Amino acid sequence: MIKVIMMPVGPIQGNCYLVYDEDTKECMIIDPGAEGSRIVSEIEKNNLKPKYIVNTHGHSDHMSANQQVKEATGAELLIHEEDAPMLTDGAKNLSVYMGKSINKPAPDRMLKEGDELIVGTARFKVLHTPGHTRGGICLAGENICFTGDTLFEFSIGRTDFPGGSFSQIIDSIKTKLLTLDDEVIVFPGHGPHTTIGRERAANPFLR
Repeated sequence: MIKVIMMPVGPIQGNCYLVYDEDTKECMIIDPGAEGSRIVSEIEKNNLKPKYIVNTHGHSDHMSANQQVKEATGAELLIHEEDAPMLTDGAKNLSVYMGKSINKPAPDRMLKEGDELIVGTARFKVLHTPGHTRGGICLAGENICFTGDTLFEFSIGRTDFPGGSFSQIIDSIKTKLLTLDDEVIVFPGHGPHTTIGRERAANPFLR
C-alpha cells in the first residue's frame, strides 16, 4: 500500500511529499522546496529508501532543497525536459529574487509525457501539464495524483511568470486531469488535498 507524508516547507509553504510503499519502504520525494534537514530527518525516522526526487516544475519553492536531499539520499533527480534548465539558473527558477541564487544540481534524468515511475508496487504516470511553467508535470497513480502548481483546491496555478499561459493551464487540467476518476485524491503543490470530483464540480476556473 502507498502512503503519503505531506510536509509544507519554506516561507511559501510548498508541499513536499514523501510517497512510499508501506511494505518495501521504497520512496519518492516530490518537490523538496526548502528545509532539507527536516525532510531528511523524516525520511530517516520512517526508515524510507529514497529512489527518486521529482520536481513537478522548476520554481525555487519546489526545488531549493534538491542538493541537500540528493546528497543525503543518493536519489535520482528528475524533472520534465522543458523545465530542466531552471534547475541550474537562479533567474529562471526565481531563487535570485528570493535572496539566494540556486543553480545546482542539474537533473539526472529528464521526464516526458507518458513516462512511468515505479515506487514499490505502485506506478505513477507522468502527465505533462504546461501552463504554470512550460515543463510542469503531474504524477498520476492509482487513486492519487500529485498536481504541483497546476491544480489546487478550488484554484489553479498562477500563469503570470515567464513560461506561464492561462489557456494552456486550463487545457492541461481539462484534457489531462479531468479525465481521471472523481474519487482520485489530488495532492497539490500548496494547500490542502482535494479530489478530482470536487474540483470538477466547484472549481470556479473550470466552469
